[in-house]
Amino acid sequence: MSFINNWLRSDIKMISAYHVPISSDMVKMDAMESPFSLSDELTDQYLTYLVDAQLNRYPSHSLDKLNQTLRLLMNIPKEFGVLLGNGSDELIQLLALACDTGDTVLSVEPSFVMYGMITKFTRLNYQSVLLTDDFEIDDDTMQKAIKTYNPKLIFIAYPNNPTGNMFNREIIEHIISSTKAMVVLDEAYYAYTTDSFLTDIAKYPNLVLLRTVSKIGFAGLRLGLLIATQDTVNQLNKLRLPYNINILTQVSANFLLQEKNTINANVSVILAQRQILFDALVKINVLKVYPSQANFILFKAPNTNILFDFLKENGVLIKNLSVKKRLINCLRVTIGTEEQNQKFINIVEKFYILQRI
Repeated sequence: MSFINNWLRSDIKMISAYHVPISSDMVKMDAMESPFSLSDELTDQYLTYLVDAQLNRYPSHSLDKLNQTLRLLMNIPKEFGVLLGNGSDELIQLLALACDTGDTVLSVEPSFVMYGMITKFTRLNYQSVLLTDDFEIDDDTMQKAIKTYNPKLIFIAYPNNPTGNMFNREIIEHIISSTKAMVVLDEAYYAYTTDSFLTDIAKYPNLVLLRTVSKIGFAGLRLGLLIATQDTVNQLNKLRLPYNINILTQVSANFLLQEKNTINANVSVILAQRQILFDALVKINVLKVYPSQANFILFKAPNTNILFDFLKENGVLIKNLSVKKRLINCLRVTIGTEEQNQKFINIVEKFYILQRI
């Protein structure tokens, strides 16, 4: 047996690494990224702005300027605290590190895979509550789980990933008000939804929100934020590693995230394309298509794995979720440009004509 196998924690050996599929030379519609790159004009301005980045110095630790940029972009009230992370993943890990060894983390299934993975990394206990067949939270089942497991943290994606739906607001409020746990609502897809719990932070001291700039066009920046009461942020900030937001991310975000009109315009295009893509998928009678409040659509398809491979063979990569609980025969497609969406639809239609289903 190798050195690392003798040395490594046994529970880590049992975990599979997060898999990122090869996507070169493909239309990439698998990872909920925005399909829009910078315009030539903005690119030139951006590169000029980058020249002043002092790469020989550590980045700002206080992050005051970046904090203000994000507050303006997302209309975050000044009385709330904001904590920045190297993507939302780092903030999820930071919350887990704040718990005692052996504490329980509760979430729903199916949902964002990193809630469970990070719980295991940090030697906490992970428990999940299965969503209903319609991907809703059953209030009675959730309340029973809260009483049984007495969780320290509860993670809920709002809207949910990978299902795309918004959970019942009254059920979420009941969860927040009925537990001593910190309830973390992950609003990664806030820009594409009709609701948010942002202002509810003033009402619930145990409520924390996560957001990211990844879904609005800047996945490469790896920038996430945690929004909570100022007291909560002050305490959690003790766990933030020094200089966790590198200088290129800070400089880039401070320039690019001020383009609020462009960001909102791109969001509007994705919302319009989401409806067009949804309607086109619904017309393929063999598919079951689920409504979405995110920048992706989940659908159930016959011959799922064969369709997934057929799409890849024709240059389109989407996400195959068919082995997960409650997601048998399900695929998830990210909303792309009009041309990308049409190419995807054409391939799916061609597949089922060839299959004669």
